[in-house]
Amino acid sequence: MWRRGFCSSTTALHNKKWDALVIGGGHNGLTAAAYLAQSGLSVAVLERRHLIGGAAITEELVPGFKFSRCSYLQSLLRPSIIRDLELHRHGLKLLKRSPSSFTPCLDGRYLLLGPDAELNHSEISKFSKQDADAYPRYEKQLENFCKFMDPLIDSSPPEVHQGVSSFNSRLKHKLQKSEFWAHCLHQSVSMGQQGLVDFMDLLLSPASNVLNCWFESEVLKATLATDAVIGTTGNTQTPGSGYVLLHHVMGETDGDRGIWSYVEGGMGSVSLAIGNAAKEAGATIITNAEVSKLMIDDSGTVTGVTLADGTHVHSSVVLSNATPYKTFMELVPENSLPDDFSRAVKHSDYSSATTKINLAVDKLPQFKSCNLGYPEAGPQHMGTIHIGSESMEEIDFACQEAINGLPSKRPVIEMTIPSVLDKTISPPGKHVINLFIQYTPYKPNDGSWEDPVYRESFAQRCFRLIDEYAPGFSSSVIGYDMLAPPDLERIIGLTGGNIFHGAMGLDSLFLMRPVKGWSNYRTPVRGLYLCGSGAHPGGGVMGAPGRNAARVVIEDIKG
Repeated sequence: MWRRGFCSSTTALHNKKWDALVIGGGHNGLTAAAYLAQSGLSVAVLERRHLIGGAAITEELVPGFKFSRCSYLQSLLRPSIIRDLELHRHGLKLLKRSPSSFTPCLDGRYLLLGPDAELNHSEISKFSKQDADAYPRYEKQLENFCKFMDPLIDSSPPEVHQGVSSFNSRLKHKLQKSEFWAHCLHQSVSMGQQGLVDFMDLLLSPASNVLNCWFESEVLKATLATDAVIGTTGNTQTPGSGYVLLHHVMGETDGDRGIWSYVEGGMGSVSLAIGNAAKEAGATIITNAEVSKLMIDDSGTVTGVTLADGTHVHSSVVLSNATPYKTFMELVPENSLPDDFSRAVKHSDYSSATTKINLAVDKLPQFKSCNLGYPEAGPQHMGTIHIGSESMEEIDFACQEAINGLPSKRPVIEMTIPSVLDKTISPPGKHVINLFIQYTPYKPNDGSWEDPVYRESFAQRCFRLIDEYAPGFSSSVIGYDMLAPPDLERIIGLTGGNIFHGAMGLDSLFLMRPVKGWSNYRTPVRGLYLCGSGAHPGGGVMGAPGRNAARVVIEDIKG
């Protein structure tokens, strides 16, 4: 049986030893498969669910409405991957948003931001002329930091050489490390001492410190601060949250830096385009193929995988797009890993405080602070709508409630309405709305996400908060789908519900990701590689972990 061009029968796996197997058909696993197949290796992708994409999927959960069920915006996908895999030819169509951000205020004011410098100056001036003048300098500084980060993202970390290898291999490794650090030194010199100090300040400081030094307007600081806390369990005062802010602005859309876009057909179109590129290169992609265990021989080398139905699939190497916890604690047989490695993986931070609600509505929300007289969609509907984020204090208070074990009384909500620009995902006159919500503990103290009444109560809490800014919103809801942290774990495969496959703190990035000593996609099990967001450079629909891991595998196989 075939579904959208991908095989859902494991019969294609029998009686063959593959060069490489990829566990998980998320966007990183598909990216790895595409690069491996392009290099001439025989590759099979094994996806547990009935559709590929992992967290980057499109599902029609309400008849006529297609939801980007988990991830919902595109910016971080590396431009080199889009070019290498010719993703536009394979159906990827990006829809730029302008303006890209809208923050309504209960006092009747609002803030629009986007790629238009004149609009930004005009809008910010409503709150602070000083901030309006500072904002272009702030954007320029972040852009310079992103340029510094680009080569780090697009390469494997210069890890200490692991295992026994030939003299030539060790020499090549030393040369690669030297070249990497020499490039970093060159980049650092070009940035200058003041630039480096500012860069370190951003990396190490709480986002609140960074933003307070730049701006005075609460609504502007809060709007920008959402990028520093999204997907995390921290608040604006968490040390290192400045890096998360940078992580979310280091992408681009068709050459425009920091611009997030919708994807026509939903985020599943990203995965389908990558999957089509992999398939064209010769990869086999199989859905409904859940991996239950890795097969490892007496020498500690991977020999393939066992599927949930008992099928043995043999291969020379295996790449796991699952989370580090799932890979090493559940798929790798017991006693196959060094104790210190197992402890590090087991005690990594997989906590989550995010919930996603996907809604079908019969009309657009009408924000009382921004009634611009448009008959249908206006600029306030184009980008990310920040609800309950009028000050950093509000964000921090919402976070503290979750730390105390309770879902936020006034959640921080990022609302997006992709159907304003994408006419393929909803019936005429009706719309798809995404709500990305914080903060919701995995195990709340006052109930359970397994309880339908508790779930409905929290959803209505979110809808009522939106009603305060857009009266009548609740009555427009036709139907909805809700993914609390345990649902993100069970359905999407995200350990703890963490959208990044593990926290993005400074202690779990670069040479420390997933654990120190093993940042270059290799693992203590010979022939097993990590290719998902739990590896460098981390989470988001980026593709870099998959592409970088594939390069390491090709180097190891072909020498």
